[in-house]
Parts: sequence; structure tokens; C-alpha cells
Amino acid sequence: MDYEVTKSDAEWKAELSPEQYAVLRGAATERAWTGELLDEGRSGVYTCGACNAELFKSGTKFDSGCGWPSFYESVRPEAVELIEDRSLGVVRTEVRCAACGSHLGHVFDDGFGTPTGDRYCMNSISLNFTPVE
Repeated sequence: MDYEVTKSDAEWKAELSPEQYAVLRGAATERAWTGELLDEGRSGVYTCGACNAELFKSGTKFDSGCGWPSFYESVRPEAVELIEDRSLGVVRTEVRCAACGSHLGHVFDDGFGTPTGDRYCMNSISLNFTPVE
């Protein structure tokens, strides 16, 4: 896929911390219950940690009990890219930023009690948060 934001690997490494780079560009996963945005409860907007594209609104965030920030939908379907992921020997759906291709997390269909039934399980380190009043 062609992305609106494209940078060389060296540029990404220069702009991101080693931890951010590992998750956003290397598809690593931060440890559960460690992310700064897990318990964020203020109203606001969640953007891509690499390119600042708008991804989620606080009104769609819910406590799924999984240890990572969870949302039941993105701001627009085209804001995220969904890709089949077989990396762990099971089929999952990876979620990437549609603007830059950075790894955000995975989406699962176990968001019981939400309007969509989806649980976008995102790495805190892959997101920025901007509060709104």
C-alpha cells in the first residue's frame, strides 16, 4: 500500500524512541498494564505516535480488562488499515495507521457490550493523546 507519510528507516529511527520504533515500525508489543494511556479517561483524540494522524476518539474507548487501551471503532474506517497476521501461528487482524503504515495493535471481535462488538487493542506507545475541553 502507498502511504501518505513515507520516510526511510533511518528517518523513523531518528524521530522515534527505540521503544516506539520497536512497536510502530517493528510490530512489537508493549507489556500489558504498562502503557501510559491505559487509564486515560479525559475527553480527547488519540493520534498515531509516528505521524499524528487522527485514529480514535475518547468516546469509543472502553475498559476491556486486557491491559492495553481498547476502542470499539476508529474515527473513520479509512483511518486504519487492517491486515491478516499469522505471525504467532494463529490468524489475527493487525491494525496499522493508514497514513504511515505504522503498527498500532490488533482488532478482535470480542468487544462484547460495545456498539460494534470490536475491540481495537492498541499499544499505548503507538498513540499520542490530545485532550479536548
